[in-house]
Formats: sequence, structure tokens, C-alpha cells
Amino acid sequence: MAAGPAEVREVGRRSAPTQRVIQVIDYLTARRGRRAGLSEIARDLHLAKPTCLGILTELTAAGYLTRDPRTRDYGPGPALIAAGRVAQDSFAIAGLAHPELERLSAKYATTCTASAVVGERISVLDSAGPAMVRVGATYRFAPPVGLMYVLWDTGPAFDAWLATPPTVPLNQDETRLRRLVAECRERGYLVESMTGAGRQLYSMLAGVGGHEMPDELRTAVAELVTTLGERVYLGADLRPRKEHPVSLLAAPTYDADGRQQLVLTMYVGTSITGAEIARRGTALVAAADAVTAAAGGRRPQHH
Repeated sequence: MAAGPAEVREVGRRSAPTQRVIQVIDYLTARRGRRAGLSEIARDLHLAKPTCLGILTELTAAGYLTRDPRTRDYGPGPALIAAGRVAQDSFAIAGLAHPELERLSAKYATTCTASAVVGERISVLDSAGPAMVRVGATYRFAPPVGLMYVLWDTGPAFDAWLATPPTVPLNQDETRLRRLVAECRERGYLVESMTGAGRQLYSMLAGVGGHEMPDELRTAVAELVTTLGERVYLGADLRPRKEHPVSLLAAPTYDADGRQQLVLTMYVGTSITGAEIARRGTALVAAADAVTAAAGGRRPQHH
């Protein structure tokens, strides 16, 4: 199912000037209150000084940045506070998930995240644990990436995702995929396997924050470590005493209409027994159910 030329152009259309503006905002936000001068910002972001100065001047005039009149250093401005409050209100459900993520992270000494589909992209909304998973990181929501974000939703939502032009050529086994959907809905959570290449990549990226990752690498990582139907364990694959290489476990939360809302993810990155998978999966589902209840949601009838 290949994308047509017009679709490819639309997906690939990027604005370099806009990317530079985003770079500057991300850079100053990541410094957590530590200001920076023109020369430092231009050097760290590999921008020409005149270009960087133009961006800083416009963002300061609009209130997104402030400039200290004494040191001439720049920092986040009040307009970002207003924008942040609107975003926080829109994604308040992620705040409800945070205590559950913290609890799971502490219990299993791993990283846990809450993410959702926002517009046409998958966004990380919250994170807890030792690894650096950047809140706000996004990935394109199109096969083969994103199965877990429709797995527990309605049939039409699943079909719409499956019909989206894929990011890479696919030979999808639809029979297995439908069986996988039925099993994961019955079990309540998904278990993604980890190949040798996946384990190597996981180790290589253990200390790399999303902010430091080039776009090309981030896309490759998303395609490899985000759920693919072929890499999700079916129930018959899992034996209680046998160790299975596991990348992650995922479970959904639901809104008041019984629609899938968030995906809670527990990263594993090693081999664990089928019995341990079941224990962790049960704990993850309990956490997701707690978030659903706190948000006034309900499980759909297919559960």
C-alpha cells in the first residue's frame, strides 16, 4: 500500500526556518531556567549569528523569550507559560497517570511512559524512570508504527490506521494481525518481543536523550522499537518457565465513551520468564485501570 506522489510530498514537506525557531525554543526550555547568550546559542545550535539573532529578537518581541537587559542573556518568556497551561489542560489525563508510572518504575526499576495519538502523531506525554525519554517527543502515526494506539480502540479506528499509507513498504499478515488484536483485547496488555538487533539498539541508546537524536535516527528507532504486529507475542508463544526476550509491555486507558485514550508502556529490554511477563502485565493493566477510573473513563464492551 504505497503512498502516491502528492502524499509523499505532503508528508515530506518541512520548513527549515521553522525548524530553527523550534530548535531555539527547545534549547532554552531544556536548560530549565539557565539563560544563554547569543554566541552560546548560535554555537550550540550551529546557527549563523545573524540568523540566530533574528529568531531571538522575534521570539522576544512576541513574549516567548525574555532578554536580561544587564547580561543580554535569553530565557523562556511568559507566552510559553500561557501556551503550556493550555497544553496541560488539554492533556490533563497524563497528570493522572504520573503516580502510576512512578509506582511501576520504582517497583520494577525500569522506565514507564504515557503516550497518545495527538493529531496525526504519537506523542510522549509523561515519563518516569532511569532512562531519558523526552516528554513531548513525537513519531508519525502510520503503519508499521502505532499498532498499540488502536489495538484496544473501535474497529473503524483500527481499520483507518491500517489503511494509512505506511512509512515503509509492508507485507502485513492480516490474519495474524486480527488474531493478535483479539488476544491482546482479551489479555488486556501487549508484549513486544526483542530481536538481537533490537537489544543492541536498546543498549546503544540507553544514554541518549530524544533531544540529542537526529531526526533520521529517531525515525529509525520509532520503526524498530515501536510495536510491529510481527514482533508481538501471541499467547501460545509464552511459556511460564521459559525466558523470552521482551522489549516492552503496553496497556490502554479509556475515556468516558470507552474509547482508547492513553497507552501506558513499561520498558523491559531483556529476557524474562513467561510467569514474570504475566506478573508485570497484570500490574500494568491494574495501573491503566486506575488511570481510567481517575479520569472517569470506562472499559468498552469488548472487554
